[in-house]
Amino acid sequence: MPKSAFLRDAQARGFIFQCTDLDALDEAMLAGPITAYIGFDPTADSLHVGNALSIMALRMLQRHGHRPIALMGGGTARIGDPSFRDEARALMSPEKLAHNLNGIEGSLRQFLHFDEQDNGAILANNADWLDKLSYIDLLQDVGVHFSVSRMLSFDSVKQRLDREQGLTFLEFNYSILQSYDFRELNRRHDVRLQMGGSDQWGNIVAGIDLVRRTDGKQVFGLTTPLVTTASGAKMGKSAKGATWLSAERLPVFEYWQFWRNTEDADVGRFLKLFTELPVEECERLGVLQGADINEAKKILATEATAICHGRPAAEAAAEAARQTFEQGALAGELPRRDITAQLLDEGTPAFRILVEAGLATSNGEARRLIRGGGARLNDIVITDENQSVTHADLRDGVAKLSSGKKHHVLIQPA
Repeated sequence: MPKSAFLRDAQARGFIFQCTDLDALDEAMLAGPITAYIGFDPTADSLHVGNALSIMALRMLQRHGHRPIALMGGGTARIGDPSFRDEARALMSPEKLAHNLNGIEGSLRQFLHFDEQDNGAILANNADWLDKLSYIDLLQDVGVHFSVSRMLSFDSVKQRLDREQGLTFLEFNYSILQSYDFRELNRRHDVRLQMGGSDQWGNIVAGIDLVRRTDGKQVFGLTTPLVTTASGAKMGKSAKGATWLSAERLPVFEYWQFWRNTEDADVGRFLKLFTELPVEECERLGVLQGADINEAKKILATEATAICHGRPAAEAAAEAARQTFEQGALAGELPRRDITAQLLDEGTPAFRILVEAGLATSNGEARRLIRGGGARLNDIVITDENQSVTHADLRDGVAKLSSGKKHHVLIQPA
């Protein structure tokens, strides 16, 4: 069992998958605060739940007195990380890249404190140094320390090549540039630890080796596990797409609802990973059964949402859910969908309104939903798929439309 507070907490909560030298890192953390970083490539204008474990690792690091650095990949995004991907990422325009960087900064600021305190988080962008590199200088300075045969042995590269999907020379350079990032952050900010998901192990080890070879320093790597649900689904993915951390991309109520819909078997584990409740309380809640586990899910949803969006917004979402599911009320915090006013002027079949509201992906799916008794308008079951929905169905300018027990929206004319 580690002796330093961060590693002890990280191990108890299930954050540690691999570490290059756990005992030496433990000693370094016992000796005093260290600085660690995680990189985030701006592939969208918001981070999502799939990134949440990495962000929570930085947040935990900061809570235990160490300094976190969130490195935005403004430079590496122009290449794209090939790790465990089936194909190369599409290259972004400078305007799109700037837009995404701004959005990701907002996501990170929801979780970390970027103030002037001793361990205030640092927001860095690797474009600050990668954009200035001379190719020949990079080859002479860094390229000589990389073995192509070793790079080909990385699981992330081998899987791509084994599937005969090809790997461009552009992508092949990603590991070199990420290693360069580690060395640069070590020189600029004395960064001694890089963390990341388990898919980054090869890149992290390469960076550690580069720092040792060129600067003679010992630095460390730690990866978090790949998080999947008990049923095997990838964390943060759904039929509707990614579960975004930005309220502009995903309403707070829907973010709360994502956690509320956690599978029973995942509640205790997710409480440890995505909330800051004591480990003992997470374990107690995680073994509840029957109706009690539903109460544990509400606690998970509220605590996880409070970290991302603030306590008031989380409690408002919880109250909206209570009103919606327990009282059948029209809750103002439900996501809203604009419906063309003309559709309500003329009266539109219920199945088509379900599609317009995003509760069904096709007319056929909507018809089947209605036939199965799973569609409701203002909490009343829709029995006729051709039932006309008009302005008369609005209450205070909105109508509540439901698909099953868990998916609800307010439709409003636009």
